[in-house]
Amino acid sequence: MLSIDPSKKNSFQRFISDGDLVIVYERHDNMKAVKVKKGSELQNRFGVFKHSDWIGKPFGSKVLSSKGGFVYILAPTPELWTLVLSHRTQILYIADISFVISYLEIVPGCVVLESGTGSGSLTTSLARAVAPSGHVHTFDFHEQRAGLARDDFERNGLSNLVTVAVRDIQGEGFPDEFQGIIDSVFLDLPQPWLAIPSAARMLKQDGVICSFSPCIEQVQRSCEALRSNFTDVRTFEVLLRTYEIQEGRIQSSDGDESYRRITHTRRKRQCISSEDNGENTDKATSIPTVMARPCQEARGHTGYLTFARLNCQ
Repeated sequence: MLSIDPSKKNSFQRFISDGDLVIVYERHDNMKAVKVKKGSELQNRFGVFKHSDWIGKPFGSKVLSSKGGFVYILAPTPELWTLVLSHRTQILYIADISFVISYLEIVPGCVVLESGTGSGSLTTSLARAVAPSGHVHTFDFHEQRAGLARDDFERNGLSNLVTVAVRDIQGEGFPDEFQGIIDSVFLDLPQPWLAIPSAARMLKQDGVICSFSPCIEQVQRSCEALRSNFTDVRTFEVLLRTYEIQEGRIQSSDGDESYRRITHTRRKRQCISSEDNGENTDKATSIPTVMARPCQEARGHTGYLTFARLNCQ
């Protein structure tokens, strides 16, 4: 997933090898992670795809099935991994993840603490942000969930950038071995205010903390706990709105611009944007155009992000 092995180039510059993890892209809402294995096959509605045909091709290649269908073979970037990973818990998505990494000021070489690990969506992006010389220490109280996350990081080639441990951070706090050496802390806990005093001891001077909470009542209690050791406390809600782009044609009658008929070529439907004034529609002219409108299934509220900076002593 990342440029971890010095003998290999970045994933988007490499060729696919036996044993690589790839993302099979059918369409924007249908992707899956596949481990390439010589002699294996992938079967879907487009036909049968032989893994041996993928080996040696660059990431991003279009590959054909036995009956002429095709898919794209993509590199498993953190953004794509977030869309295909197994949901053991509710996960953070790209809009929140990018905001977190930016406001936590995470750069290559940083050492980051995270609790809890969950499905590992954010952890994967944190690992790329700190690579090649930084490290992410992530904690989860659930032993089985931590084990599955550890397996995923091993599978994705991130095991030298991420250490997974089982620990109840709310009850026990972070291990003392990290005291005063951590650049950033991220909390995704039911009661983050219980872990904030421990996080303050772990951070370097001017270090930054972020707490993710779905409810505003959790935010209020967290902000109260942050006041004793932190400054510049801010809370954000990131809302993402995507648009649907379609080809179509605009038909307007000659000499009357108030009459328009818009035809959506994909959905085979028409709508009248203003009342027909009775003129003959045979005089209408058709103009090709591209139309954009908000997606009907836009993602709404996920949670609140509260950031704060450690007070200088």
